[in-house]
Amino acid sequence: MTENAPEIVTEGNGWVEHTADRAELSVVFDARGRSRTAAVEELGRRVGGAEKALGLPGLTVRGRRVSVHTEYKGSKPSDCRASEAIQVRVDDPDVLEEVLSLLLGAEPAALSGPAWSLADPDAVLAEAQRRAVADARRRAEGYAAALGGSLGRLVRLSEGPEHGAAPMMAMRAARAEGGPDVADLGLEPEPVRVTARCTTTWTLIGS
Repeated sequence: MTENAPEIVTEGNGWVEHTADRAELSVVFDARGRSRTAAVEELGRRVGGAEKALGLPGLTVRGRRVSVHTEYKGSKPSDCRASEAIQVRVDDPDVLEEVLSLLLGAEPAALSGPAWSLADPDAVLAEAQRRAVADARRRAEGYAAALGGSLGRLVRLSEGPEHGAAPMMAMRAARAEGGPDVADLGLEPEPVRVTARCTTTWTLIGS
């Protein structure tokens, strides 16, 4: 094979869909008081109402951030405000509705989620990569045959920019004691599509 042998360059795409098995939630608690101390104490009481949910098996608290500041009316200080943002990962989808019910029962200022993902995306990505390479090879073989030759060795392969996992939602459970019923919110694990894209270069034989 000479250095000037003709080459075929093709792109390959592959994707695999799996049902999500992990969810991320973000919850914020807010409190006000005449002083910073009073605001923080009230915030502690409100966050304490969520501790039952935060201590459930299958749930991991990923991070907490507290903010305390004075609020003003015009140029004069008025109340103090304290807030805590909590990032939660639910590793067992079966407890998601109980977690949500308990968290909402604690009356947070805001709650968002779930954001669905895969606990082990690498295994799924490997299959998507195999499909992408097979797709690139099929395309290259087609061009080689159209040119009256055959496909040679792979010269190089590069990964495309659109490569990884992305969400593409519907879970029924009992209402947690002390919290609202969230069974009708349609929070079942959603499918996550894992995609792979590659660019391949092959030698052309016998054209």
